[in-house]
Order: sequence, then C-alpha cells, then structure tokens
Amino acid sequence: MLGKCGECHVVGERSVVTTAAQLASQPARKVADLIKAYLGLTKPRVIELLLVTTIPAMLLAVRGIPSPFLVLATLVGGTMAAGSANALNCVVDADIDQVMKRTRARPLVRHTVSNRHALIFGVGLGAGSFLVLWAATNLLAGALAVATILFYVFIYTMVLKRRTAQNIVWGGAAGCMPVVIGWAGVTGRIDWPALVMFGVVFFWTPPHTWSLAMKYKDDYERAGVPMLPVVARPTAVSRQIVLFTWLMVVWTLLLVPATGWLYAAFAVVSGAWFIVLAHRLHGATKRGVPTKPMRLFHMSNTYLMIVFVALAVDSALSLPVLGWPW
Repeated sequence: MLGKCGECHVVGERSVVTTAAQLASQPARKVADLIKAYLGLTKPRVIELLLVTTIPAMLLAVRGIPSPFLVLATLVGGTMAAGSANALNCVVDADIDQVMKRTRARPLVRHTVSNRHALIFGVGLGAGSFLVLWAATNLLAGALAVATILFYVFIYTMVLKRRTAQNIVWGGAAGCMPVVIGWAGVTGRIDWPALVMFGVVFFWTPPHTWSLAMKYKDDYERAGVPMLPVVARPTAVSRQIVLFTWLMVVWTLLLVPATGWLYAAFAVVSGAWFIVLAHRLHGATKRGVPTKPMRLFHMSNTYLMIVFVALAVDSALSLPVLGWPW
C-alpha cells in the first residue's frame, strides 16, 4: 500500500513539474507567435521579390558596387516601406481575406493581431521607412517610398482592386517602384534606365498575377474581386498573358544599351523561355485541355530573378557597355 501510494505521489509530482514547465513556456510561445503574426502582415515572400530588383538597380546606377552602407540602408528602408504597404493592405482587405482559401491563414483573419494594432504597425513602418531613407540616402528616395505606400493603399487596394479587371495592371505600378527608389537612393535623381527597369516589372506583373488568378479564380469570385480570370473567358486571359509577356521581353531589351553582353544574353534567352511557356498556356487554353497556370506563375518568379541577377553581375563586373547602335 505504501509503495503504491509512494508511486502515485511520484507520478503526481512529475505531473506538477510538467505542467509548471508548460506554463512557463507559454509566454515565450505567445511572444514568438505574436512576432510571427506581425511578420506575416508584411508578406515577406512579396518583399523578397522587391529586394531582388532593388540591388541590381543600385549596381547599375554606379555601374559597379556602391557603398555597402548605402545598399543596406536602402534595403532596410525599402523593406520597411513594402512591409508598411502590405500591412495596411491586410487591414483594408481583411473582409475578403476571410472568404478566400488562399488568405484565410493571415493574422487579421485569425485574430492574432487586431485591426487597430495592424494599422498602427503599418503606419509606423511607413514613417520609419521615410526617416531611414531620408537620413541615409536622400529626400527623393524617402518621398518615393511614401508615395508608393499611399498609391498601393489608396489607389490600388481601396479603389482599383474591387472595381476593375485592370486592377493589377495599373495597381501593379507600386511593385515597380523599388527599382526607382534604389536608383534614386544612389544618384539622387531618376534617369531613363530606372524607368526602363520600372517598365520591366510593370509588364511582368500581369502575366505573373493572372496566372495565379487562373488557379484561384473561384477564390477571387467568392470574394467579389474582379480579377481578369473572373470576368473574362480563359482564352481572353491567356491572350492577355501572351501580349504582356511579349511587351515585357521587348522592354528588357531597351536596357541593353546601358549594360554589357552578359545581361543582353540572359535577357534574350530567359525571355524566349518565358514566351514559349506563355504561348503553351494560351495554346492549351484554346484547345480546351487542362492547363497548368501555376507552372507559369512559378517560372515568372525565376525569370525575374534571372534577369535582375544577370543585371547585377553585369554591373558589378563593370563589363563594357554596349551603347546605342548609332
């Protein structure tokens, strides 16, 4: 009897110890979950793409390697600006994020962060981005970052996204601004190569986004967002993807006079690859056979990385500039 009671006592003590350890770990888990939630508001995967384009723009601006401090400051300020825009976008879009399967795990939908706190967080990041860019680079870069945030939130998110199928075409301009901010951060002005890089991302955005929207058409339709695949026939969507793909590839070649052979070669080869996949998607759509739009979506990320990494390496190596043919 004593032995059995003693065993019960020992087991009981273990239970108490285990419970105490679990309770002690709860605050740490809550803090980690909260940090993860706020990080989720910034949409890190979207920011990664923006950073891929910012650094090459800065390298091209000096046709070499700029000050590491300048690059770091621009990346920090740019990341804060993008995070601000994305967090504020989550606040405005909380209602539609709740009904879309693709976005149901976002912090505001799961109520891990309140709308009020998310709003404060987004505004704070935006103000911080302006101060960082102004102090570490120049006023133009800081002002462009603020203008980008305001455009993304008030023009794209609040006006275009829910009212027109051309939402991503014009609203996507906000995603093109990191190259201009990076260029301005180095030079203090906006020159034609910055505008060409802006155009590359501008024409890249529709094929990238519409291929994703083809996959999640029902999601957007349920949320009342008139993405092109929701309001147009599949063949019309794939035709638009082909059109913008050609515009994008041709536009990348406009940058050739300011670069060397390395960029030119990769722009042509990767562009041809993108065009082939876009035409395959359109051909399958016209034939009425099952399509795989996500293949083009994932490839579009790879394409953008290849083009801008080639631009970065070409600029960092200071390869001879091809120049204009006349």
